Amino acid sequence: MKPITRNILLVCRIVLGVTFIFSGFVKAVDPLGSTYKFVDYFNAFNIGWASGLALTLSFLQSAAEFVVGVAILFNLLMRYSSVIALAFMVIFTPLTLYIAIFNPVHDCGCFGEALVITNWHTFFKNIVLLAAAIIIYLYRNKTDNKYSNVWQSAFCIIATFAISIFEVHSYHHTQVLDFRAFKVGSSIPDKMSIPSDAPTDVWESSFVYQKDGKKQEFLLTNLPDSTWEFVEAKHKLISKGYEPPITDFTITTLEGDDITDNILQSSNYTFLLVAYNLDKTELSCYNRMNQISSVAQSQGYTFIMLTASTDEAIERFVEAANPNFGICVADETMLKTIVRSNPGLMILRDGVIVGKWNWRDVPQTKFFEGNILANSMEQQRQKAANFYTWALILLFAFIACICLLAANNKKDK
Repeated sequence: MKPITRNILLVCRIVLGVTFIFSGFVKAVDPLGSTYKFVDYFNAFNIGWASGLALTLSFLQSAAEFVVGVAILFNLLMRYSSVIALAFMVIFTPLTLYIAIFNPVHDCGCFGEALVITNWHTFFKNIVLLAAAIIIYLYRNKTDNKYSNVWQSAFCIIATFAISIFEVHSYHHTQVLDFRAFKVGSSIPDKMSIPSDAPTDVWESSFVYQKDGKKQEFLLTNLPDSTWEFVEAKHKLISKGYEPPITDFTITTLEGDDITDNILQSSNYTFLLVAYNLDKTELSCYNRMNQISSVAQSQGYTFIMLTASTDEAIERFVEAANPNFGICVADETMLKTIVRSNPGLMILRDGVIVGKWNWRDVPQTKFFEGNILANSMEQQRQKAANFYTWALILLFAFIACICLLAANNKKDK
């Protein structure tokens, strides 16, 4: 293989491999987010009956992207990984073109919440990746590889095992990385505000008039005389202005009263128990939630539940769980964005998110009897320390695998 060809192939492997690894990893961080995106796709294409497969597809996609990315980057099992990578791009490139043209979903979700790009940018990105995948596929049998298939397969199995464990942990517990606007430490009012110097939407307006049975379109600067009859106005978005990270944070009581400002402006702790769907919520945890609510209210804190469920579902929940806290309603998409569990607990103070937990990770009641802010900060520090510890362990394991591969430099017979 000529040096220039080898260098082009190396660049293609790096670009495609790193992109697949990043895409698979950020999806594994938030498997429920990918699940919701699959449901959006199914509804947009009128195949809502397939929504039951969304969670399984979320797990499979993120794991497949990550492992294929690792294989492409490290030149492992190229006869197979190159075919899978090309199949991915052959499927998703025309799909993203359709999405860019017709816009059935606002965001393709290719990089989860970690990196949100426009649908057209997604398509152009996929054109580059498709070209790289084609080149890698064409040269799949000509790439030098000194490792046996056994060692290559072992490396891919280790990558599969690692990303699968990470996915399961992210699904069952509070995510180790939160890329959303509602992460701990965020000020919701700040995330809702629009800076005074922020760019605004730019629209172009045109007007259709007719005369003697002939229709013609005019701009505002060259409108026709009074002998023309107005037909219709057209408005085209030229450039999108600034959109705040949070646009739908609204809380209303069951009676319809908006209490959003009261909650965001309160200098006291406000406990928000988020359960977007009460028919699917985990009922077994509500004895504990009632205990936490009692502790919170005994100290003068506010404790309310937020849900997007119907009145009938709320009545069924009240009968089953016998809650000792009030219930308010909010937008379902917002609640799913706040916390990826049903239910989950979030604490606010002055509109700032002090703590947030999956229902499995909610601390014991004594956590809320002391200094909540200090306890939450300490918990966040421990969480970060645990994350970095596991990251180092995985890094050393990764290096060890590289060393083992290097030690076994026999070519596959």
